[in-house]
Amino acid sequence: MKDVQSNKTTIPALGFGTWQLKGDDAKKLVSKALEVGYRHIDTAQVYENEEAVGKGIKQSGKGRDDFFLTTKVWFENFADNFADSVHSSLKKLQVDAVDLLLIHWPHPDLPLANYMEKLVEVQQKGMTKHIGVSNFTPELMREAAKLAPNIVTNQVEYHPFLDQSKVIQTAHELGWSVTAYSPIAQGEVLEDDVLDKIAEKHGKNEVQIALRWLLQQKGVIAIPRTSSEAHVADNFDIFDFELSDNEMQEIFALNAQNKKIVDPEFAPDWSY
Repeated sequence: MKDVQSNKTTIPALGFGTWQLKGDDAKKLVSKALEVGYRHIDTAQVYENEEAVGKGIKQSGKGRDDFFLTTKVWFENFADNFADSVHSSLKKLQVDAVDLLLIHWPHPDLPLANYMEKLVEVQQKGMTKHIGVSNFTPELMREAAKLAPNIVTNQVEYHPFLDQSKVIQTAHELGWSVTAYSPIAQGEVLEDDVLDKIAEKHGKNEVQIALRWLLQQKGVIAIPRTSSEAHVADNFDIFDFELSDNEMQEIFALNAQNKKIVDPEFAPDWSY
């Protein structure tokens, strides 16, 4: 299992994402992921599954030091109830503190300083070990770094069909990592001929190739989500092979499509 070093913090490079997983499914799959060997679980307030994730962790029997836990504050909680919302998340997750707390999206109207200050405050109160952001453009990353110098990651959509080189370059400049959500383009990697050809050569599938490509990049973490127990194990089975430099470049070339899948109306302007 590979780790990523980010701003003096060690983060497991392959995590299990829980977006769209609910109730017993979330509980079962989180427990399965920890059993398989994942040491990083990712959730969020707006996923409405923190309680199920907490139950899955408990069911796994893993000790608190055996996993890295991330959750995210939804922007409706950026005002007066920021700390209360984090306290509620901890209660649902059945932990005293998360390892990483993220601002889920930059607020379209509130000043950045307003909620970054609150993020730093809950860290100082011991509710999270580390802090970060999500869906921040390079410009917003630099602004956030001035307000909170100990940020460790920016979680963004990143897969073979989307060019995130400017985000990654900015992260390197700041000493951050980049965490890739939707790392298999919500299943679209399964339809790609380049990934299929490389997968056949290595005796793997296209999903495993896409995840391996991400993890071979400096400072990149991936958090694939699946609703299948079999795929939980398959997605973890990427540490017994390596992509060549040529194969890495072939996959990088796919980003010319610049295909963004997650782009809600409140998203920041990515036209840089």
